[in-house]
Amino acid sequence: MRVFADREDGGRQLAEELNRRGWTDPLVLGLARGGVPVAAVVARRLGAELDVAVARKIGAPGRREFGVGAVTPDGPAIYDETILRGLKLTAAGMARAEHRERGEARRRLERYRDGRPAIGFAGRDVILVDDGLATGVTATAALRDVRSGKPRTVVFAAPVGAPDAAAGLLREADDVVCLTEPPDFRAVGQWYADFRQTSDEDVLDTLLHLGEHRG
Repeated sequence: MRVFADREDGGRQLAEELNRRGWTDPLVLGLARGGVPVAAVVARRLGAELDVAVARKIGAPGRREFGVGAVTPDGPAIYDETILRGLKLTAAGMARAEHRERGEARRRLERYRDGRPAIGFAGRDVILVDDGLATGVTATAALRDVRSGKPRTVVFAAPVGAPDAAAGLLREADDVVCLTEPPDFRAVGQWYADFRQTSDEDVLDTLLHLGEHRG
């Protein structure tokens, strides 16, 4: 099964696949933070503009790493109803966590944009890129946010993804591109030799050096 050296390697291989397709005024969005270095490689290969998207996982009480939902800076929160029922939780009961994560999403997006206006989606092919797809909850929140901007099409792309999550995202995206969908998928990091954490500074540096492919 395919293993990637690092996020740039995943981006190179993903870019080769995406470059086989025809795109209309493409815009590549890197899902912060780990998706940004992957998206940067894709944007360079496609000659596309690059921007950043932010979605934050809403964690279960006492288990913040276990996502029950996700939220973007401005769009509505989404929840996995099956997980909520299993944990005897409700969306209303997650309001405090939702508020906290939305605030963090807004803080990060403001920092990443650094005063630059958002790039419009209308009439364009938008490719939302992440370093991997696990549950799909943050990707779903981000895709719905993108869809509200009336793009021509919206595609989710990642080097690796869980098969069930990839199939589920087809309800949100016009297409889902995962180079590999391992049946024994457990975590995104297991498919990278180097999966060191991407920092805010890494995101800012990437966007700065690419100039967000504007103009």
